[in-house]
Amino acid sequence: MSNPRNSTVDTKKLTLAAMFAALSYVSAVVFRLSIIPSAPFLNYDVKDVITGLGALILGPGYGAMIAVVAALLEWLTVSDTGIIGFIMNSLSSCAFVVTASLIYSRKKTLTNAVIGLVCGVVVLVIVMLLWNYIVTPIYQGVPREVVAGMLPTVFLPFNAIKGSLNAAFTFLLYRPVIGMLRAAKLMPASAAKAKKRVPVLPIIGAVAVIVTCVLVILSMNGVI
Repeated sequence: MSNPRNSTVDTKKLTLAAMFAALSYVSAVVFRLSIIPSAPFLNYDVKDVITGLGALILGPGYGAMIAVVAALLEWLTVSDTGIIGFIMNSLSSCAFVVTASLIYSRKKTLTNAVIGLVCGVVVLVIVMLLWNYIVTPIYQGVPREVVAGMLPTVFLPFNAIKGSLNAAFTFLLYRPVIGMLRAAKLMPASAAKAKKRVPVLPIIGAVAVIVTCVLVILSMNGVI
């Protein structure tokens, strides 16, 4: 016989997953920013921040589900890149959020959160370099040698900036989002009674990452 309590928990998790997927999709539709002048087809959006939050809160399986559902909705409504864009979006998001969540879910500590997010960025960069090398010649209709030349000058900086921004924003937003979900009774209250200290140094590091990425983007676009 099924446990009613487990059923309730699963229902809440599915509801939260659907909410994160919807927010991720809306964010991708509303906000897109081209950050590499030589590759305007590569757009940065914040959907992986929302997907990353969902993955850290709910677990890697739910994170993968959120990523795929958001990418599917984007493909069916506003995307002009077809199924290739759907596949690449799903791979990119899953590489980041599943890696981060797998590490964090083993032991939910500040250290594991940082390690997970950093590893998520590394895996994202590696996976997308490989898949851009495979898929971009087909999608763009250019020789593979041309794409190979774009790997260090276009795809590497784009994915490194994208992943770093997403990791930093995810880290900064995790605690406030968890607090709001607990206040709304969408998540159980924390078992820890002691007041947790604000992780000042990691927060400063995350802000520094965001500022650095913004300055790099502005310099690449000739603004500064």
